[in-house]
Amino acid sequence: MEGRRQLTLQTVDLTASFMVWVALSSLLPSIRQDIDVPASQVGLVTAVPVVLGSILRVPMGHWAGLFGARTVFLTSFAALLVPVWFLSEASTTADLLMGGMFLGIAGAVFSVGVTSLPKYFPSRRHGFVNGVYGFGNMGTALSTWLAPAAASAIGWRDAMKLYLVLLGALIIVNFALGDRREPRTRASAIRQLRIVATDTRLWALSLFYFVTFGAFVALTVYLPSFLTSHYGMSETDAGAATSTFIVLAAGVRVLGGWLGDRLDCYRLLAGAFAALALGAGVLAAAPGLPTYLAGIYLIGIACGIGNGAVFKLVPLHFAEQAGPANGIVSMMGGLGGFFPPLALSASTTTFGTEAIGLAAFGAFSLACLAMTLAMHRR
Repeated sequence: MEGRRQLTLQTVDLTASFMVWVALSSLLPSIRQDIDVPASQVGLVTAVPVVLGSILRVPMGHWAGLFGARTVFLTSFAALLVPVWFLSEASTTADLLMGGMFLGIAGAVFSVGVTSLPKYFPSRRHGFVNGVYGFGNMGTALSTWLAPAAASAIGWRDAMKLYLVLLGALIIVNFALGDRREPRTRASAIRQLRIVATDTRLWALSLFYFVTFGAFVALTVYLPSFLTSHYGMSETDAGAATSTFIVLAAGVRVLGGWLGDRLDCYRLLAGAFAALALGAGVLAAAPGLPTYLAGIYLIGIACGIGNGAVFKLVPLHFAEQAGPANGIVSMMGGLGGFFPPLALSASTTTFGTEAIGLAAFGAFSLACLAMTLAMHRR
């Protein structure tokens, strides 16, 4: 009973946290009508929240084992009140970069649930449980869909302030329903890091998640502005298309975890990387909007399967070092979302097309495919 309650609560926490994490990128088209953000810095503004959100995932995973999910979630939500308010009062690009960096706290909480929730369930269900928790990625879809609509109705500044109400509600709910008696881990963080750092499986899984979750995050923050500027979509339509991508990837992540409990995870990952390479090839061909969206949704399915499979393998291989292992793998996934928007912007600036950057991503996916097949044969 407690396990189900915590799974529900922490999935809600992650959903709301990811809503806050992408608040800046979701509102950026409206913000740019008020603040002069140079085109050359759009990619940086959207990517900056990913940086702190990635780096903090390592200590967040350890703190979740040390203090319990309730304490870490409560502290994180309280801390987020400051950058959200600051962003609602921003007047320069520098303000957006500063506030956006600390907004990354919202993305860091992912490692809390993947460390906490497996304690409540047998190992044969860890893939499905982490997949359900990972469905909280849907929070990014809610923001990309609802934030532009709110900005149109009440202005982007008041739309940003609505996230303060959401954070306040989360603090109250977690104070009341969080598990005060969650089992704690007292092992030394340094000792645990030394153990996992010498295991090549950790770095392989980190690389895989760097690609699968990185692609998900990158497209989540990149698509709203790209679809409006390159295909002439309205802010609302671009938000809806991005939301469809996010919901698809988040929903399939549950399926990926469920399949990971039953099938060979490395074969699942091989299929995911093959689909990612194919999707990148479709986008590189610079097709019309319907075909472009089909390529995006193919990538979304591949990301969901890959993400679910990876977080079946992490608790399987690192049950005794769950906090640091989850933190490192999830950090690499977050960092994976930082580089693609910058690479695509650089490709456009240098070559006049995103095709080169997309081709590089496709080649990287094929390299990961080869690695998964090699690990499967061991």
